[in-house]
Amino acid sequence: YVPPQVRKAQETLDDKKREELGRLKKMVNGLINRLSEPNLSSISGQMEELYMANSRKDMNETLTDILMNACVTAVAMPARLMMEHVLLVSILHHNVGIEVGAHFLEAVVKKFDELCKNDAEGKECENLLALIAHLYNFHVVHSLLIFDILKKLVSTFTEKEIELILFLLKNVGFSLRKDDAFALKELITEAQRKANTAEKKLQDQARVRFMLETMLALRNNDMRKIPGYDPEPVEKLRKLQRALVHSSGSGKETQLRVSLESLLSADQVGRWWIVGSSWSGAPMINDTNSKTQQKLHIGKVSSKMMELARKQRMNTDIRRSIFCVLMTSEDFLDAFEKLLK
Repeated sequence: YVPPQVRKAQETLDDKKREELGRLKKMVNGLINRLSEPNLSSISGQMEELYMANSRKDMNETLTDILMNACVTAVAMPARLMMEHVLLVSILHHNVGIEVGAHFLEAVVKKFDELCKNDAEGKECENLLALIAHLYNFHVVHSLLIFDILKKLVSTFTEKEIELILFLLKNVGFSLRKDDAFALKELITEAQRKANTAEKKLQDQARVRFMLETMLALRNNDMRKIPGYDPEPVEKLRKLQRALVHSSGSGKETQLRVSLESLLSADQVGRWWIVGSSWSGAPMINDTNSKTQQKLHIGKVSSKMMELARKQRMNTDIRRSIFCVLMTSEDFLDAFEKLLK
């Protein structure tokens, strides 16, 4: 039972919170709507101030919602606009904290996975893939995730997936080659194998041939063979990023080295890539094995030792195990070995 006066206080608190969030959303929305390359510096500065003034959780959720609404539409988004939005996330990721990029990345990847499963008709998948590609271009996420997505698309290998593979390779192919040439080579071999086996089923042969040609051009580092490939805009914005990121190490050490599987199962197994991310759910590791092992170790010691452990108030299995190991070891090396076991 909640007394009326307490209930009223809770309701007003909720209303107050709602009002605050509404106001915050308006402010962030206003900044995002004005976002362009020339005023990126001032807008990222104002966003940082908002991060300092409000809770990180509220800011992350608000920013992610607004960016998703702006960028994930049924029609293809202009590449330039996409890059500027992601560049803002990247600057905040480096200046405010890695949880900004991590929250946005998780939302984008989950949405992408959901739309791929549902075979969405519009261009939402391409737009989400462009967001992920630019998060990689601006050093928010490691190439590991991009390779995971490419492997997943190659394993399905339908018309839609071929389209997405081409789109992704055109955006980040040469960066992937620079980061991990061996993984790219493996991926190309796998794609060629898939193309040979799936040749009968796919009607659009030209598309598959074009994809394989693009992959070979990437392997041979031949930029001229990829139509419409222009690294200039990304390079220009990377320079701007280097100017706007405060810390000297704006590059690799803040990259999130997280796999696709980890992102999709974050709700079940926690988010290890965010420092201090609390975990409230089912235990992540099954305890049964460790319990049986502990009991096995304890079974080998004498009842006298167990009695001593009880007197010293060793009240859990693991404490008793450690106590018995320390008391019965011949020397420090023996103790070390037993403790490791």
